[in-house]
This record gives sequence, structure tokens and C-alpha cells, in this order.
Amino acid sequence: MRTQEGVVRILDTDTGWDEVTALEDTQRAVLNVLDDFGTEKARLESTQQAVLNILDDLNAEKSKLEEASALLKGEIEERRKAAAQLEAVNKELEAFSYSVSHDLRAPLRAIDGFSLALLEDYTGQLDAQGQDFLHRVRAGVQKMGQLIDDMLQLSRLTRGEIHIAPVNLSAVAREIIEEQRRNDPTRRVEFLCADGLGASGDGRLLRAALSNLLNNAWKFTGKQSETRIEFGTTATEDGPAFFIRDNGAGFDMAYAHKLFGAFQRLHRAEEFPGTGIGLAIVHRIIHRHGGRVWAEGAVGKGAVFYFTLPTSATIREETS
Repeated sequence: MRTQEGVVRILDTDTGWDEVTALEDTQRAVLNVLDDFGTEKARLESTQQAVLNILDDLNAEKSKLEEASALLKGEIEERRKAAAQLEAVNKELEAFSYSVSHDLRAPLRAIDGFSLALLEDYTGQLDAQGQDFLHRVRAGVQKMGQLIDDMLQLSRLTRGEIHIAPVNLSAVAREIIEEQRRNDPTRRVEFLCADGLGASGDGRLLRAALSNLLNNAWKFTGKQSETRIEFGTTATEDGPAFFIRDNGAGFDMAYAHKLFGAFQRLHRAEEFPGTGIGLAIVHRIIHRHGGRVWAEGAVGKGAVFYFTLPTSATIREETS
């Protein structure tokens, strides 16, 4: 009863009510602070979880990077081994080229020289058949010598170091045709060459490729009364391509896959002489520049040879 009376007395005064109000305000402030603490706690817990998630992601990325690094190290090691193997193969090819140039030529020179001596000094002692045999021996020796030359050219042109620079293909093509005209002045050949044809590549190799293509066009149009050879560009599914078109002997498309193989021929040597190495040289040169080469034709209706050369040439190593 005393307590109740004391409370009543306090509440009956203004000071008492002020104290109660202050206590209520303090209580509400404390509750608000506790609410704020709860909100901050939730935010901290959310932030903590986000940080943990980020750490998990970083650990996963770290694992991926470690795997990629291991793969890269393995690939670098494989490339180092491949480079060493390539260097060894190139040395073997150099030794082989030296052997071909010297060791194989020596017996050929002996056969050629002695067969010529027989023809010159003993012609009167040989009948027609004997002389024919000697002529065949000498022809075979000369053909073998040409095959050796072509094989060495194929090796040197497609294996040596290359230097990339702008090449004026139009000018190169005109020079090649002019040289053919000087060597064969009786031929009347219409040569159409587009102006401004250029590419990025090794000038020496691209000249060799164009020379083989244009010389083939010249050779295989030799039996035409009116010869026409054209060098230009055309649009293809893979982008622009250069082409060399002629109205010569052509070829059967059923055998097109054999065109670019070494020592492959689609015509008899009696019709059109040659060893069948030229297009193999073209194929390897264009391939080293990151391009491709193909052909279309029909028997008696001429042929068209196409090749591409990327704007930024991607050079490839050849081991054979």
C-alpha cells in the first residue's frame, strides 16, 4: 500500500510524469538502437556471406588458372620438343640435299659423259639400234638430272627462312610472261593481267609460285591456234582469290586431287614435257603463307588455278 501511495504521490507531480516520460523515451531509444544493431548485424552477415562467396569464386578461378598454367607449361614443353625435332629434321634434309647434289650427280655425270663419248667416237661401229639405245640412255640420265634439280628446288623453296614484305604480283606476272615471250618468240599469246594485284609474302617464293603457274599455262596452251592467259582476282566463299586462267588442254576433274602431288602428271610426257613437280611447289608455297590453292578445268577447254593469300600472312613451317 505504501508503494502504491508513493507512486500515486509521484505521478501527482509534474516532475514525476516527466521522469516516466523520460524513461519511456529512453526505453524506446534503446529499442531503436537494438533494432539498428539487428539491422547492422543482418547486413554484416550478408556482407560476410558475400565475401565468402567471392572467396569461393576466387579459389575456383585460382584453380582454373593453375590448371591453365599447367596446360600452358605442357604445351610450351611440347613446342620446345617439336622445335628441336624440326631442327633435327631440317639438318637431315640439308644433309640429304647435299648428298643428292653431290653423291647422286657424280655417277649421272659419268654415265652422261661416257655415253656421249660413245656416240661421238664410236658412231661408225654402232648400228642404228645401238645408237638408239645410247640416245635413250642419255635421255634417261638427263631426265634423272632434271628430277634431282626439281626435288632440290622443292626442298629449298619450301624449307628455307622466309621474309614477309609487300609484293606487286601484277608486275611479277608480267615479267614472267615477257621472259617466256623472249624464249619463245614465235608464240602469239594474249596475256590479260589486272593492275594493282598485290599481296603480303615472301617475294622469292611468290615469284616461284607464279612462275610455275604461268609457265604451266604457257606450256599447256602450246597447241592452241589462239592462246589466251589471264591473271586476276575473283570473289569466293572464303573471300577474294587470285586466279590464272588459260584456254589450253585442261584436265579431267576426276583426277584433280592428284594435281598438287609431287611428280604427279595428268598428261603424257610426249604431249607436254615436265617432271610434275611445279604444282607441288606452288601448293607448298601457298600453304606456308596460310593460303590455299585449287583448280578447275575440263579436257580441251582450259583450266583455272585459284590461290588465296591472307592479308596478314601466317607462315607455316615445312618439314618435308
